[in-house]
Amino acid sequence: MKAGILEHNPVKKIEIVRAKDHQSFSCTDEVSVEEPLEIRVSYLEDGQKLKKNISVTMRTPGNDAELAAGFLFTEGIISDPQQIKKVNRLQAGCSVNSGNVITVELSAGFIPQLMNADRNFYTTSSCGVCGKGSIESIKTVSPFQNLKKKPQMVSLETIYQLAEKLRTFQNNFSATGGIHASGIFDNEGNLLALREDVGRHNALDKLIGNALMTGQLPLQDRILVLSGRASFELIQKAAMAGLSIVAAIGAPSSLAVDLAKEFDMTLLGFLRNNRFNIYHKSSQIEIIME
Repeated sequence: MKAGILEHNPVKKIEIVRAKDHQSFSCTDEVSVEEPLEIRVSYLEDGQKLKKNISVTMRTPGNDAELAAGFLFTEGIISDPQQIKKVNRLQAGCSVNSGNVITVELSAGFIPQLMNADRNFYTTSSCGVCGKGSIESIKTVSPFQNLKKKPQMVSLETIYQLAEKLRTFQNNFSATGGIHASGIFDNEGNLLALREDVGRHNALDKLIGNALMTGQLPLQDRILVLSGRASFELIQKAAMAGLSIVAAIGAPSSLAVDLAKEFDMTLLGFLRNNRFNIYHKSSQIEIIME
C-alpha cells in the first residue's frame, strides 16, 4: 500500500479583537482549521471499475490517508491493510475542493463490504455516529473479537500521568485550545503515537489508520487516551482495533459503558488531577493501586 497525500496546516492565523477588563485591542489569534473530506473507494467487480462515495466528514486537514484507512477499517469496510492498493487525492484543478476529496483504491480481487457503511454522506466533526441508519448498524464486528486477551498490569501512578502527557504533546491544542486528541501509550506510560483533529472520532480514526498502515494491529497491549469524553462510537472504534484499556479525560456515555462491558474493556473516565473513575474493569487488566 502506498499513499501520495500532501499535508496541510492544521492551524490558521486570523485577526481578532480581544476584550479584557475595560479595554479592547486588535491581535492575531490561531484557530483550528475545519474542512470537509469526502472519502471514496474504487474497486474492480466483474471486470468493471467502480467508485463509491462513502462519507463526508468535517476534519482538520492532515494525516488524511490515515483518516481514510482508519475510517474504512473501523466501519468494517476493510479488515486488512493489504486490501488497500493506494490512496490518492484528486489533482488540483479538478474541482474547487479537489484537495478535500480522497480516493482509496482497493486491491484487485477484494470487494468491500459496503453494506456495513449504513451512513448518510455527511458526518459532523462533533459526532461520527450522526447519520447512521440505526444503532445496530454501528455494532461492527471486530476482526479481533475472538482474539484471546493478554493480561496487562498498569500502575496507578502511570495512569495518573497519562492526561498530562497527552496534553504536553498536543501541539495544536496548545495553539488553538479547540482540538481533540487520541494517544496510544504502552503500559509504562510512554507515548507511542498521537493524532489531533477537530472531530474526536477523526482523531481516533487517524490513530487507528496509522496502526493499520504500519502493521501494529491489534493494539491489545496498549492504552488509548482520549482528550475528551468517551462516546459509544469511540469505544466501538477502540474495540475494532483490539484495545483493552481506554482512559478518557471526560465522561463516558451510558452506551459507551455498556459496550465496554460487552467487549470486556477497561474504561476509565474523568482522568485528571490524580483521580479517575472506573466504569468497567476487564478481567484481564490489573491496576496496581500501591
